[in-house]
Amino acid sequence: MARSTEPIEKKVKASSAVTYLASLAGLAVLGGVTDDPSLISSMPDALEPFILALVPAAAAAIAGWAAPHTPRTGT
Repeated sequence: MARSTEPIEKKVKASSAVTYLASLAGLAVLGGVTDDPSLISSMPDALEPFILALVPAAAAAIAGWAAPHTPRTGT
């Protein structure tokens, strides 16, 4: 993959932020309905959802940045 010097597009930043918030909400629900509140035993329980939600958000950001974009003409 070639390294680009172009800035990250707003839509990639927005999709990453929404992915983070959706993951955070999903992990909060998961933590609320399970009997074991510890998802990763080495982290404090209060930090786990925030740290774990970064994984899909980072994946969305990398995929959005690496995806080829169609140039727009005319406008």
